[in-house]
Amino acid sequence: MMNFKLRPWTMADLDSLVKYADNFNIARNMADVFPHPYTYEKGKAFLEMVTQGNPPHILTIEVEGEAAGGIGIHLQADIYRKNAEMGYWLAEPFWGKGIVTEAIRQMVDYGFANWDINRIFARPFGYNIASQRALEKAGFVLEAKLQKTFYKNGEYQDELIYAVRRPA
Repeated sequence: MMNFKLRPWTMADLDSLVKYADNFNIARNMADVFPHPYTYEKGKAFLEMVTQGNPPHILTIEVEGEAAGGIGIHLQADIYRKNAEMGYWLAEPFWGKGIVTEAIRQMVDYGFANWDINRIFARPFGYNIASQRALEKAGFVLEAKLQKTFYKNGEYQDELIYAVRRPA
């Protein structure tokens, strides 16, 4: 596995964020809130948002000294308040190197250490086998498969729901 570290985003990450995030192969696996093309304006707005939290709930995945991806814990509200959704992406040059699986493991530990939640879930696209495998290797269990619930790039896609529970 390649070396990496999770750390808070800074405004100095703008160049590497745009360099790596402006990639259709990443955007196709993300919610539409993740823009494509990924512009400097969008990147600056993102960094202004994620540098506010304490503790931060969205971290960068730093590889070879650059912000090369992101991973976040998104707390839920109301009757879902003991749950958080995890989302993540990694720069394409670093795919297949075990980084995402280990980043997921570290973010699960970080999430349970910092927030009063009992379940972390992720919702990969049905066709995103690499993401499903990374979640499974990190201890997530497939809880549900919903057929054709995501609408992305003009097509319906299956939504898978993976989750991990706080250790007893």
